[in-house]
Amino acid sequence: MDTCGTQAAVQAPPKRRWRRHSEEFKARVIALSLQPNTSVAAVAMANGLNANMLRRWVREAEMAGGSGAQIEQSREAQTAGFVQLPMPIPVVVAPEPAAPCVQVEILRNGATLRASLPLDSRSAAWLREVTG
Repeated sequence: MDTCGTQAAVQAPPKRRWRRHSEEFKARVIALSLQPNTSVAAVAMANGLNANMLRRWVREAEMAGGSGAQIEQSREAQTAGFVQLPMPIPVVVAPEPAAPCVQVEILRNGATLRASLPLDSRSAAWLREVTG
């Protein structure tokens, strides 16, 4: 069996070519990845890129002092600040001074009734009614 003749019919796969991205595309993707609350991996995946390559682009842009570094500085300024939240101040009410009390002890039919009553008109009315 001769296999040499069949090898010429099989084509070699095409050689892999590197993709070239424009500087505008790189700048746009770098700016997107540096936005607050944005994942570099999510931006890379959404744009058909490898996350490591996008991280390298961001690092290179920061080293070059390009627009990426400016966005990163503004991002740090947004996230590093202290935000004071309004806190309601509890109002402390001083307890009212204790009103003078009357201690009453009533003995009736072998039972003892003890009561501590504030000294006011309602207590006096109650005492008149009970003592009859």
